[in-house]
Amino acid sequence: LVLFPMLNRRSAAFDIRMDADRTELQQSLADADSDLLITNDSRSMNSVLLASYLSGYEKVKETVAVSENRQLQYEGKDFPRHQEFSGNDALAVWLKDMQLEIVSRDIDGNIEIADCQGSDSPNPLHLAMIQDYLIRTDMIVYVISSRMGLRQADIRFLSVIRKMGLMDNIVFVLNADFNEHESLGDLKAVIEKVKAELSLIKAEPEIYTFSALLNLFRSRKEHLSAKDRHRLSQWEQETEFSAFSDRESARFQSYFKDKITKERYALVFKNHIGRLLAVSSGMNHRIGVNTDMLYRDADSAAEIVRKIKLHQQNMSRIKAMMQSTLEGAVKKIRQELRTDIDRFFDMQRGNIQANTLAFIRNYNVSCSAYENSLSAGNFTTVLYSVFQEFRQAVDCFIAENINPEIIRFVREEEKKIVAALQSVIAPYEMTAQAALGEYNKAMESFGIPPMPENRGSIELPDTEVIKRSKDLSFPPMTSSMRYSAKIKTEAVMRFGLYSFMRFLKKMLKSSSLNGKGGEVSALKKGLSRIKSETQSALLFHFKDYRENIKFQYLFRLADALSEVLYDILTDRFQLYAADLSDAAARIGEKQGDKAEIVRVLKKTESLFGEIIGSINVLKQKVESEI
Repeated sequence: LVLFPMLNRRSAAFDIRMDADRTELQQSLADADSDLLITNDSRSMNSVLLASYLSGYEKVKETVAVSENRQLQYEGKDFPRHQEFSGNDALAVWLKDMQLEIVSRDIDGNIEIADCQGSDSPNPLHLAMIQDYLIRTDMIVYVISSRMGLRQADIRFLSVIRKMGLMDNIVFVLNADFNEHESLGDLKAVIEKVKAELSLIKAEPEIYTFSALLNLFRSRKEHLSAKDRHRLSQWEQETEFSAFSDRESARFQSYFKDKITKERYALVFKNHIGRLLAVSSGMNHRIGVNTDMLYRDADSAAEIVRKIKLHQQNMSRIKAMMQSTLEGAVKKIRQELRTDIDRFFDMQRGNIQANTLAFIRNYNVSCSAYENSLSAGNFTTVLYSVFQEFRQAVDCFIAENINPEIIRFVREEEKKIVAALQSVIAPYEMTAQAALGEYNKAMESFGIPPMPENRGSIELPDTEVIKRSKDLSFPPMTSSMRYSAKIKTEAVMRFGLYSFMRFLKKMLKSSSLNGKGGEVSALKKGLSRIKSETQSALLFHFKDYRENIKFQYLFRLADALSEVLYDILTDRFQLYAADLSDAAARIGEKQGDKAEIVRVLKKTESLFGEIIGSINVLKQKVESEI
């Protein structure tokens, strides 16, 4: 409703929950002329949205009356009601997102699959919403129709994905439309053409070609209409096509399942298995030391306890140094992040704001397209249309050029955080190994088997896993589409439009030869005012977004990674130098009691041996999958 010309209430914000506001908007749409309702020989997207909001309000008013963000949940017999929102424009317009939870025998319940809006949507907000989802995605399946091939919209969208740095985890499906191809050779020619075109964007793209509709018909054979059963029968008779599709389907399903099961779990479990092995080995060693202590005399046991306490003190110092070093590293990382972020968003040193403002400054509207409407005296309607056209252009520019750059930058900063913390690991890994070596020498001097040394390199877990465990999410890109709400409609309309009308009257009086020049000049002045307001709103947005990235995301991510790293580094210190004072105190116990304790310890040691063996087997399997 920014700059919407038909509303008279300028003193307060519009609230669709208010009866008076809805009535006024309804009347305004009814009174609006065709220039406001029709754009490029079709209904204006904005007028359709406004009419849909009004049309669907009665059905959602109980929900939206409470708060702006509500969740509706349909389950059991009410589950089909979600279709009311997906199949009805008047309700769909109220919907931000929809999530269906479906029990499947083939896919883990923790796997989330999103069906995103097409890349050729006329609404730039849809692209921004897809970008928000792609940031959190582990795998992208990009579907191309064999009937249309790779379209310009696909190339533009894939270029955006490449700018975001997400091409490594993308796979392509060419959805075969059997009715469009005379022979399998014809289909294979399309495959080769698409592959050649994709190679310009991604080297050696992975492509799977099959008919999704054929697979769907087969899975729902008993529910098909007579027409669809006939189509299925015809396709299955064309054995060359169907056999090719089946082979490709099987190949894709194998690839897909490997990605979402073997590789996914291997990545998630790799670090946890290493830590479990360290803990289990430490527990096993501790049991062995306790058992050995029970066979010793008091003096020998006391000497072991004394030596172990010395090692405990040494390890406590090492842990304190680790914590101090990590705190210093995080402080340095924060400072570097602050510098990088400020530079990236800076008007002089960065490109984001400068490029956006340059686009706004250089944007021009074709005034000749509005001459007839200006002549008819529809200045406010024309100004509104110009603003919507301008906003659409700015939104597209931000979604296609600015958002990908921000995403790429933040992903690079994430890598810098990991690299900086990883560099801290090496010296303390050596220190930990040296401390363990000294401890083992002391144990061997008493005839106690040494603690197994874990020679595997220490690595931080996958960043995405940590972000999810800490509920850290990338600041939404869709927020960049909300800048227009900050544009001061009243200021533009009152201090802009009316002054332009006065200017117009002067122009018309001063020269009758001006013709339509006065109206056009007034329109250009109006656009200039809109540009100025847009620049102010976007500058405010970029400042706010910069601080969100800094404090709500990257700083918190550095803290979370540091905490996880400290836990990993200190894990190996926890158990092999445990306090054995209790074991030393039991040396004087009766022989019968001592024998029972030894029996229990031996049994426990055997169980831990089996556990360690199982973990090692699992570790080998995981490492073979990565």
